[in-house]
Amino acid sequence: MRGTLYIVAAPSGAGKSSLVNATLARDPQICLSISFTSRAMRPGEENGKHYHFVPAAEFESMIAAGDFFEHALVHGDWKGTARQSVEPQLAAGQDVLLEIDWQGAQQVRAKVPGAVSVFILPPSRQALEERMRKRGQDSEAVIAQRMAAAREEMSHFAEFDYVIVNEDFDTAVDEMCAIFRGSRLRREAQAQRHAGLIDTLLQD
Repeated sequence: MRGTLYIVAAPSGAGKSSLVNATLARDPQICLSISFTSRAMRPGEENGKHYHFVPAAEFESMIAAGDFFEHALVHGDWKGTARQSVEPQLAAGQDVLLEIDWQGAQQVRAKVPGAVSVFILPPSRQALEERMRKRGQDSEAVIAQRMAAAREEMSHFAEFDYVIVNEDFDTAVDEMCAIFRGSRLRREAQAQRHAGLIDTLLQD
């Protein structure tokens, strides 16, 4: 049967990447799609592990060639998911998780109506700002810009199937794992997975 596509989005600083990594460590049935980006690599990041880092000109050439499943301009930099990172895996029955922004999520939902989407919210605006400052990578002006962008991003939470408030990390991980487990029990998925059993049970 075809794999399930999961979408996880959040404003910058809400702890999305940490939650996704912890959830994937507990749920080996899901693989993470590594996005492409035109932004510069940050300290501690690795090409091909955190992102595929490419120059803006190369990214735009890939857009023109139709190589992306979804893409968006985020904080002045391109981010996108290559088709090759998603479609073959889903067709082979592998569940795939996209860690993307709300703009990319809109594109994906239009192409894959059955995708399961999750939005991560911080417990407060103060907590969100504190998490941004702890990175120690951005100036005051950049933090102010990111906070304004976060308000815009959070206004799209209602477009998603599930919402998790990342106040207690372990609880948030439990909740995300529960969403993934629950989605596999949906009628459509179970009807495909247990077609033989259901046919036998319904025989006269």
